[in-house]
Amino acid sequence: MPAGVIVAAAFAAAYLIGSVPFSHVVSRVVSGVDLRDVGIGTVSGSGVGVTSGFWPMALAGLLDIGKGALAVLPLAGSRPMAAAVAGGFAVAGHNWSPFLRAAGGRGISVAIGACAVLAWPGALVLLAGMAVGKVFHQTALGSVVSQAALPPVLAVTDGRVGLVVGLAAVVPMWTKRVLGNRPPAERSFRVFFFRWLYDHDPGDEAGRP
Repeated sequence: MPAGVIVAAAFAAAYLIGSVPFSHVVSRVVSGVDLRDVGIGTVSGSGVGVTSGFWPMALAGLLDIGKGALAVLPLAGSRPMAAAVAGGFAVAGHNWSPFLRAAGGRGISVAIGACAVLAWPGALVLLAGMAVGKVFHQTALGSVVSQAALPPVLAVTDGRVGLVVGLAAVVPMWTKRVLGNRPPAERSFRVFFFRWLYDHDPGDEAGRP
C-alpha cells in the first residue's frame, strides 16, 4: 500500500478516535445532562465536573487523554512528523465531533495525550497552564497562555517534530475557542478576541464552562 494512503488513513483514524465524545457519554450516563445545553455548550471534562462531580470528570479526562495518545501511536515510531499532524486531527475530531453535530470541547486533554507520546514536555506545559489557571480562577486564560507557549517550548525540547506537535494541537484548539459551539450575538474583532482570551463571550461569565 502506498505510503501516502497509509498516512491519510492514519489521519482519518486519528480524527475518528478523537471524535468519540467521552465527556458527553459520561455526563449523560451519570447525570442525564447534555453538555451542549450547559453554559456555552462546551463538551469537556470541566463540563462533566459541573454536571456530575469530580470522579466522572476525572474519568472523562483520562479517556480523552487516552484517545489522544492512541490516535498518534500508529505513526509515532516510523513517521514522527506525520504522527504530530495526526495529533492535530485527533484534537480537531474532539472539537468538532460528527457524533455531536460538530459540537465538542477545546481539545486540551486530547492534546495532552498526544504530547505524552510524541513530546512529553508539552503535556507538562498544558497541565501547568490548567493548574495555574485553576489556582487563580482563570482556567481559560491559563490554558491559552500555556497553549501559546507550547510550540516554542517543544521546538526547543524536541526540534522540528516538537514544533509541529505544538502547532498541530494549538491551531484546532484556538480555532474552537474563537468559533465556539454557538455563533456570538455580535460578530466583531473585539468579541472574537475576547473568546480567544477568555473562552466565552463578553458579559457571559455566568454561562461557563
